[in-house]
Amino acid sequence: MTINIKEEKQKMEFWGLDRLATLVLCLTQISNWLSSNFLVLNANKTETLMSAPPELQPKIEQEISSFCASAKANIRNLGVIFDPVLSLDSHVKTISRSCFFQLRNISKVRKLVSTADLEKVIHAFVSSRLDYCNALFTGLSKTSLSRLQAIQNAAARLLTKSSRQAHITPGLQSLHWLPVEYRIQFKVLVLTYRALNNQAPSYLSELLSPHTTSRNLRSTSENLLAVPRTRLKTKGDRAFQSIAPRLWNSLPSNLRLLKSVEVFKKHLKTHLFIQAFPR
Repeated sequence: MTINIKEEKQKMEFWGLDRLATLVLCLTQISNWLSSNFLVLNANKTETLMSAPPELQPKIEQEISSFCASAKANIRNLGVIFDPVLSLDSHVKTISRSCFFQLRNISKVRKLVSTADLEKVIHAFVSSRLDYCNALFTGLSKTSLSRLQAIQNAAARLLTKSSRQAHITPGLQSLHWLPVEYRIQFKVLVLTYRALNNQAPSYLSELLSPHTTSRNLRSTSENLLAVPRTRLKTKGDRAFQSIAPRLWNSLPSNLRLLKSVEVFKKHLKTHLFIQAFPR
């Protein structure tokens, strides 16, 4: 089997330019709608993040220059800092700085509040930051994941009054806190459950499709999802339509068939807790 490299490159450029034309059309329609409603799309205040092959970037910049300023290394959207390769390293570093700042402040009043109130404060100022949009953290690098886990470990040590040298696993287990990696899985699986039960936006439900077979097998009634093929491990495998079916299919069949989201959450946490802290 021979592959024409030049032909493949031209095909990639064609699809890239085709998507670029769609993007320009979308931006034009947005600009026209704003104008008709006495608003203006200010190019100087519109931030741009470019995630594209290097050979296409000059063409993209040229086409969208009238709508937005030059591309930036990082942009913030809904409180999340995105970078061109979607590594989220900058976002994780920002979370780390913010959470450790809050933990230092909380430690100063630790002796003035009860343990129950201290836990509420930690959840309000630290855990909430770890859990915010954490479904985006699927496929995160080990370095970034360990940064997030270090925040949770520090919060657990502050609450349980344990030393830095003490092993953190018993502390997390006694608090019944899922480690960061399993909290991410919990969020994705709850979104998947809602999407399959008409409790999520249609743009999420449309990304999931049931697993079908040519024959009537026992697995047909187990509510499995089709896992799409992906080309890029760094992006394709991290997409919701890819990671959600893989995590969903790994659940026990009795969990996938539950009818209530609250019951599903309860049993899911128990399932992930047993995985995180095996006996």
